[in-house]
Amino acid sequence: MARGSRATRVPQKGDRSLERGRVWVDGVEQGPGDGARRLQGGEEVRLWLDRPGSATRQGPRRSGSLDIVFEDRDLLVVAKPAGLLTVPHPEQPEAASLVDVIADYWRSHGRRTPLAVHRLDRDTSGLVVFARTDEAQEALKDQFASRRPERVYLAVVHGTPSPDRAAWRTWLTWDPRARVQRPVEPHHPRGYEAISRYEVQRRFTGASLLQVGLETGKRHQIRVQAWLAGHPLIGERIYTGPPAPAPVRPIEFARQALHGTRLAFVHPRTGIRLAFDLAMPADMHALIGMLEAA
Repeated sequence: MARGSRATRVPQKGDRSLERGRVWVDGVEQGPGDGARRLQGGEEVRLWLDRPGSATRQGPRRSGSLDIVFEDRDLLVVAKPAGLLTVPHPEQPEAASLVDVIADYWRSHGRRTPLAVHRLDRDTSGLVVFARTDEAQEALKDQFASRRPERVYLAVVHGTPSPDRAAWRTWLTWDPRARVQRPVEPHHPRGYEAISRYEVQRRFTGASLLQVGLETGKRHQIRVQAWLAGHPLIGERIYTGPPAPAPVRPIEFARQALHGTRLAFVHPRTGIRLAFDLAMPADMHALIGMLEAA
């Protein structure tokens, strides 16, 4: 625990996450009898979510279209649905964003505009954390800049990467006009190295489910790296065609099949490591079902 921070309790006895066996402290499952346990510092608190909004500091909660995973005086963790921008887009001022939804929710409680820490692409679903104070935002951004948070995604791709577990290491540069990543030679003066580690979870005919962990967190990183590796995401609209070979068979999906399933970081005030796990949304479950039946 960071110096000067206060001890914290695990979720209280009335929290249904405890009743369902969905809370772990340092890998040990907690039950209703652990609701009064006081943390000493340095522990990892992990919550498993069956669906968006299934675990919060004060129990499951949903506010309009906002799925709240965790909320306290410093930060807010939410489950972003596909199709919603994380932050407002200057070229699409009419498009709704997660910041707008949170701001509406906080406005009714007399709170300020949410402060972005990181982002997910518009058509990517998953966990996102926002800060509620300048101090929390700065501390969280420092963590992301130094690659300390754990970020894990589920991706459904065309084909099956080989080997089953490896790292994608790619040098990329952002094209602001086209708003895409472009591959460049290693150590290019305008490039940066992007690193992702993937593991094949399941195989289907012409497709596979991957778990992908980010070491760096560049825009479109998993999408462009999967494409460059010859296995573009199912539903991908931007990173397609050469150098990736044509898919073995066409597989229709309304968006890129990418979901931020795990997010872990150190709480900026208490120093406790928080970890959240979010199951795949319904559309990706349906895609997996369709691939299994093929």
